Amino acid sequence: MKNPIDEYIDIYRQEAYVYFDKNIRSLPKKESGEFDESGGAMHNNDVDAFRHSYVSGVMAQQWSVGIAELMGVAVEWLGRNPENQKNMDLWNNSIGRKYGKQAKSREELAELLKQALENGEFIISLDDARKYEGKTSYKIDSNKPIIVLKENKTGRNELFYDFLSGNIMDREVFANSIESCQYPGYTVASIDGKSTPMSKPDGIAANNLG
Repeated sequence: MKNPIDEYIDIYRQEAYVYFDKNIRSLPKKESGEFDESGGAMHNNDVDAFRHSYVSGVMAQQWSVGIAELMGVAVEWLGRNPENQKNMDLWNNSIGRKYGKQAKSREELAELLKQALENGEFIISLDDARKYEGKTSYKIDSNKPIIVLKENKTGRNELFYDFLSGNIMDREVFANSIESCQYPGYTVASIDGKSTPMSKPDGIAANNLG
């Protein structure tokens, strides 16, 4: 069973393929009409680069630039791709985040990424000598595996992602899970009459919520 983040990513990657097929060049398809990723024609090339950047860009729009970076790095860090392929993917993810932050819609993002492709901003070959200089790994504390996906207008954390299990929880579900001792690294405080998950102090800023 896929976790919700993977389901979102599947939607975003199909959107990337649809745009690329209509506006850049035709992509291989199965008899059913689905895009055919099995033959290698959509791997380690311009299609691959556009897809990575689009998915990362939409995640930056949907959640935040930080979440998009975390997810993109995690996929490469936990995966088994060779180093040059990881470098290519991380580079193209970063291009997506840059334009995801600028674009006001997915349509505008796709147009900006098309221009970036035409301008040579992407790595579209494993032979490209350019090197990604950003983060390439994250240390996940198994005692504090939660990241915040969404805040409300007042800054209260409202939607949470368990990086280890893949579960997405709203504030009430997460608070109940903490109180039932499922997350020993967190506690619950009552703020303005609402149960609010908080990280227990441990001196590590990266382990704080929000």
